[in-house]
Amino acid sequence: MRINPNNVACLVIDFQERIFPAIHEHEKLSRTVPILLEGLKTLEIPIFVTEQYVKGLGQTVPEIARSIEGINRIEKSSFSCCDEPRFMLELANSGKDNVIVCGIESHVCVLQTVIDLKQHGYHPIVVEDCISSRKENDKKIALLRMQQEGAIITTYEAILFELLRRSGGETFKAISKLVK
Repeated sequence: MRINPNNVACLVIDFQERIFPAIHEHEKLSRTVPILLEGLKTLEIPIFVTEQYVKGLGQTVPEIARSIEGINRIEKSSFSCCDEPRFMLELANSGKDNVIVCGIESHVCVLQTVIDLKQHGYHPIVVEDCISSRKENDKKIALLRMQQEGAIITTYEAILFELLRRSGGETFKAISKLVK
């Protein structure tokens, strides 16, 4: 399935202060997630952001929050974003069928959201180098499960260039500069 920029949104799941330092390869996520988000903003892709139980887990970490400045965050208490009525309403109102997913933790909130997105008729696109868990094996097994459930697995660079479709022009230059 070729992913069309006119029919895609992005979901950023729970990159929060109190859990982020414990996440496997969180330093890598601090680099890859902002590149993904800046690229998606350049391509004018709508972005949704969730935060799990802010009182306990804190706000989105600053290194990622900078890339989502001005985007309203949706607080949730369920692991799956799809159990949050506000998110489901906003996603439905966007008219987008494909959902690029990044976030933590891979085996809990990301996995349950991906399964529920499929169940609701959406096509989740999981950005492998923009998700993680506290334990490396939990991410590995979650990715296998997401793929078994029908999610597309990709990388931030692959999805940005797929959405771009061709070289040349200012948007191509902006995306190329981000991924260097």
